[in-house]
Amino acid sequence: MPVALWALVIGAFGIGTTEFVIAGLLPAIAADFGVPIPVAAYMATSYALGVFVGAPVLIILGSRASKKTMLAFLAGLFVIGNLVTAMASSLEVAILGRVVTSLTHGAFFGIGSVLAAEMVPPQKRVSAIAFMFSGLTVANLVGVPAGTWLSQQFSWQTTFYAITLIGVATVIGVLALVPATPKPKAQRIGHEFAAFGNAKVLLAMGITILGPAAFFTSITYIAPMMVEVARFPEGSVTWLLMVFGFGLFVGNWLGGRFADKALMPMLYGTLLGQGLVLVAFHYLAHSQVASVLCIFLMAAFGFATVSPIQKLVMDKAKAAGAPTLASAVNIGLFNLGNALGAWLGGLVIALGFGFTAPNWAGAMLSAGALALAIASGLLDRRHEISPEIALR
Repeated sequence: MPVALWALVIGAFGIGTTEFVIAGLLPAIAADFGVPIPVAAYMATSYALGVFVGAPVLIILGSRASKKTMLAFLAGLFVIGNLVTAMASSLEVAILGRVVTSLTHGAFFGIGSVLAAEMVPPQKRVSAIAFMFSGLTVANLVGVPAGTWLSQQFSWQTTFYAITLIGVATVIGVLALVPATPKPKAQRIGHEFAAFGNAKVLLAMGITILGPAAFFTSITYIAPMMVEVARFPEGSVTWLLMVFGFGLFVGNWLGGRFADKALMPMLYGTLLGQGLVLVAFHYLAHSQVASVLCIFLMAAFGFATVSPIQKLVMDKAKAAGAPTLASAVNIGLFNLGNALGAWLGGLVIALGFGFTAPNWAGAMLSAGALALAIASGLLDRRHEISPEIALR
């Protein structure tokens, strides 16, 4: 892979750490600010919603800047946001810092996905995107458990100071490794939004929302679920998150490896597998051994869909001439799904269904994503059979 992709991996590692580490910090944040855990989870939902809103806005505002300039700017914004969260004296200020940080996420991955695909031959583009997303998986394998450990040993604020340093490393990596890129040609904003009138793009984006939302519904509340239901010691959350991170790593590798050959069958299998694992997790969460296995499989099946879906959206949007905007918006939709999952998981807990309820709620979302994937596949087959329809 081109050396410039390592700058994207560094950024993805920092972004993945700051996004997912919240799952291990919720009890400490709730105790520090004196709020229930579902209220502390606004730290997760506000971040996800910020990604959804910020991605298209920043892509449009930065449409005249080069990819390298935008990546460096976004990395700087990441540093500022995490500093605000680390120094926050109230939950409201901490949430504000999360929102500032979230503005980086969608645009960074949107621009990075396009840049990664442009650097390699067509037959390796999903693999290149998966390589960039490997920063997310390593974040969950190393960064999130380390951040959880820092919180338990020192404070949750210490975790965000450490993430700030990762942001500084990202700025340096972008400036040092990413080659100069030309400024894009000016386009009308209306043209940029043309891709969103494509039914295939909309179906793919629907999968984006529901698929990741399924496992995020569960993982957001994994700390109370494992401590209160499976009776793991509180300190075990750190290595349980490492299991989750290893599952993400394996899933990302499998998704990048096999989606270049059979993208849609890969989506069908992984979405079905994710839903079945979440159903099993609901009934087996009292077992420590079964819980560990379900956490790994949930992550592996869930993240195996990420780079294939991103490539699917980019392919469908490219014909409309707006792959960068569609790519960034799709990243925002991943996080809209995360917000949906965190909210739904908190809702079923608040309604009294218990800490295992997010698992069956997530399974329902996975079933919805599978239905959309099947609809997308049928639409592709219909267009292959009737070329006249495809040209419309």
